[in-house]
Amino acid sequence: QGQLVESGGGLVQIGGSLRLSCTASPDSIRINYMGWYRQAPGKLRELVALINNGGRTNYTDSVKGRATISRDSAKNTVVLQMNSLKPEDTGTYYCIAFLWNGLRWGEYWGQGTQVTVSS
Repeated sequence: QGQLVESGGGLVQIGGSLRLSCTASPDSIRINYMGWYRQAPGKLRELVALINNGGRTNYTDSVKGRATISRDSAKNTVVLQMNSLKPEDTGTYYCIAFLWNGLRWGEYWGQGTQVTVSS
């Protein structure tokens, strides 16, 4: 079984920056891609950014130029650096990983971390 642990959420000022991290366990787990979705109350969950095991990235248009997603050398941790934050970036951010759980490949989700952007 895979498990995702998120960190870095919180309150940040408009125009500020935030760094979200997500670590998949166990350390030796096989991962195809990792990334982040977000969801505001009453809104659909939307993609923020993904990175696959080849380093290819995918960003939603609303964060392009403001967000950078990366993975560590072990490829079990994904980091989302977001700058120039806007109120519309507010929401619950969920880490996602497509990984091998010992039985099959499947999507795993973190519990979510709250990001609030305000003045």
